[in-house]
Amino acid sequence: MPKNAGKKQAKYVIVRNHLLDLIRNGLATGSPVPSERELCEQFEVSRMTVRQAIDTLVVDGVLERHQGKGTFVAPPKLDLQVRLTSFTQEMQRRGMEPGVVMLQAETITSSETVAEALELEAGAEVHHLRRLLTANAIPMAIEENWIPAALLPNLLRTNPNFSVYAELTQADLAPQWGEDVIEAHAATAQEAALLSVQEGAPTLDITRRTFHEHCAIDYSRTLFRADRYTLWVPVAAPKPAFRPDRS
Repeated sequence: MPKNAGKKQAKYVIVRNHLLDLIRNGLATGSPVPSERELCEQFEVSRMTVRQAIDTLVVDGVLERHQGKGTFVAPPKLDLQVRLTSFTQEMQRRGMEPGVVMLQAETITSSETVAEALELEAGAEVHHLRRLLTANAIPMAIEENWIPAALLPNLLRTNPNFSVYAELTQADLAPQWGEDVIEAHAATAQEAALLSVQEGAPTLDITRRTFHEHCAIDYSRTLFRADRYTLWVPVAAPKPAFRPDRS
């Protein structure tokens, strides 16, 4: 290990902690942080040391770089807890203003994949929705839903800002349980434009089947911005297997 490695690390930590202190003491979301040159002069360190401090905070989601503009305080990430609540309910719970931009709303013949997911006969009609979900006017996710048309025949005649789960609940089909498949996904050019991120940016791709009792009532796919969410999943130790008493 080089002799100066310890000193370099100590200096990088000092710069990093200084930036964290600025944020804790009131540097608001979206505010620029001091430039690399200012930090170099203030702490008498190399630009490489300053960049290392900033890079770690960018990776941690504390700061974000805007090409040609500088480095800014990033908005805090939301914890994405996997549970059966609508986006509207989640944002209201967090004190944020939910918004919906309807991108597509149509009644179509189900594809083989959708029919299988909803346990329908091939070719059954479904309502297909594609919407951009926002919080405080910031794009957060793209959501697609497929709902059996027979369950909510008048769904597309309602207000375009409706909550799918609220409409199902009103029809006595409240979501009771579901199953999710979670994957990583790189945003396509179209998805990136909608989410205000760069093409190829990471997203959380969650595909869900939602049930009321034993009836599949909704099949959805949601792309969440990975820079705005962290996935929070409670876990528990497995229970002992049930063994019937054969005595």
